[in-house]
Amino acid sequence: MAVVVNGVELSDADMEQELPLHGDAPNPMQRAMTALVLRRVLLDEARRLGLPSADEEAAIDALLASEVQVPTPDEASCRRHYQQYPQRFTVGELVEVDHILFQVTPRVPLEALRGLGEQTLAELLAEPALFAERARTLSNCPSGEVGGNLGQLSRGDTVPEFERVVFAMSPGSILPRLLETRFGLHIVRVARRVEGRLLPYEQVAEQIAAALHTASQDAAWRQYLQLLVGRARIEGIALEGADSPLVQ
Repeated sequence: MAVVVNGVELSDADMEQELPLHGDAPNPMQRAMTALVLRRVLLDEARRLGLPSADEEAAIDALLASEVQVPTPDEASCRRHYQQYPQRFTVGELVEVDHILFQVTPRVPLEALRGLGEQTLAELLAEPALFAERARTLSNCPSGEVGGNLGQLSRGDTVPEFERVVFAMSPGSILPRLLETRFGLHIVRVARRVEGRLLPYEQVAEQIAAALHTASQDAAWRQYLQLLVGRARIEGIALEGADSPLVQ
């Protein structure tokens, strides 16, 4: 079915040009078509307002600059962010982690896998000295060959759901529950921890202000796009939401 925006049908040529830009998306075709629809909606609005532009990109930039007000973060907001998320501004923080991965696969029932993981965890909480041996025999991670040791990890080295837990653990401890991530179920032990150093606020103030401004800008753009999409006549596609990163 053809996709029509405000009476204009999007062409196959447009799609061929847009599609390569979204190859990493879970659904590249849907993402590319959504981007084309949003671009068309923005260009139609710029034209309706009579905004001058040299090309399409300039038209969109002029529209967003004219119609979207982005608040500038004040110092109080920046300091509050600094105090709320000190880990983001800490350097040199390290943890040495061992783990045993029970990988979730279609061939292994999750209930049985969880049962094995919980049984192994109970055994290791009772006898931590068996950790390396159980990692070598049970772990689905290459680190199992070295007793489950992942080495020294900095923030950003692992997936967020793993990082949040291991950086909150005390050295020498085994997490008393299975840790679930996108890779499966983990038994986790933190062998050593280096606390790191919190950078002074003055050293990161500009970085914080820029990050908060970007977040405010994204939210404002998303809200404006949703408003324009609600006004537009769009046929042939259901937009789940107007995602500001599509606006370049």
